[in-house]
Amino acid sequence: MKHIALIIAGGSGQRMHQDIPKQFISIDNKPIIIYTLEAFQKHTMVDAIIVVCIDGWHDVLRAYAKQFNITKLVSIVSGGKNGQESIKNGLLEINRLFHEDDIVLIHDGIRPMVSEEIISSNIVTCKQYGSAITAIDCAEAMLMTDDKVTSFGLYDRDKLMRTQTPQTFPLKKLLWAHDEAQKRDITNSVATCTLMSDLGEILHMVQGSEKNVKLTTTDDLEIFEALLKIKKNNCLK
Repeated sequence: MKHIALIIAGGSGQRMHQDIPKQFISIDNKPIIIYTLEAFQKHTMVDAIIVVCIDGWHDVLRAYAKQFNITKLVSIVSGGKNGQESIKNGLLEINRLFHEDDIVLIHDGIRPMVSEEIISSNIVTCKQYGSAITAIDCAEAMLMTDDKVTSFGLYDRDKLMRTQTPQTFPLKKLLWAHDEAQKRDITNSVATCTLMSDLGEILHMVQGSEKNVKLTTTDDLEIFEALLKIKKNNCLK
């Protein structure tokens, strides 16, 4: 059984307001996507990496992978019209290259601080329970609103978890989910965990980290830069 990282880097990053896709923005002379790939390259349990990449940037990614010695990268495929379709494109490529019993870790290309422990926990939990969703406790009060201005109620935060990635399943289960979504006309589920939930699946969670930040805004970039500086000073595990 192999463990394959499916890295989703097909977005244009409009909320970042930059001239290039956010996954290719360089921080400390290295593109964000390479930090992400390095986490899986270095992990001894990960056998291969597939990247779903925005069109026009495949050759750039191959060049960076060669420069930074990402030897586990075996294929780059194009993204779809939304996240669900992009993930499906990657899964079809994995199905072409690997076996349906292999384990797939689906991860955001713009979560570069994913830890070795999170990756390991995903693999172990998926093997034991058939799924693994990285998640963290919800520490904030959660207000309900219709207009983003006024609130009309409160969610019980003790019953909420904030999901991250990786989100990990056997390839066979993921292929089933996307086929079933097509039958049920589910076309724009925002993540694999939401797709599985829409299909009535019970999901098993593993502990994530506040450091496993998704770089969506310029504020997130500043947080990432600060985390990198701390890590270089050997203060961050």
